[in-house]
Amino acid sequence: MAEVTRVMEALAEQGVTVLFKADAERMRDGRKPWTFVANGAPFRDGLLVRTDAKSVEACLEACLPRLREFGLVIPD
Repeated sequence: MAEVTRVMEALAEQGVTVLFKADAERMRDGRKPWTFVANGAPFRDGLLVRTDAKSVEACLEACLPRLREFGLVIPD
């Protein structure tokens, strides 16, 4: 989880608000319980980066490349 903290801190320092959510109902139903949402100043026109996934790691795998495409610096 230290990786998640470093990623969230790095994004926040660049003006991005980050939310990780674990949804108990979706977890109980066997659906993708984790949600990652990032939005804020670096994005234009209210754009946000979001995914629902089966794990925290899957959220990061889906979203970090998109965030890097916007020029954000994210630790490895």
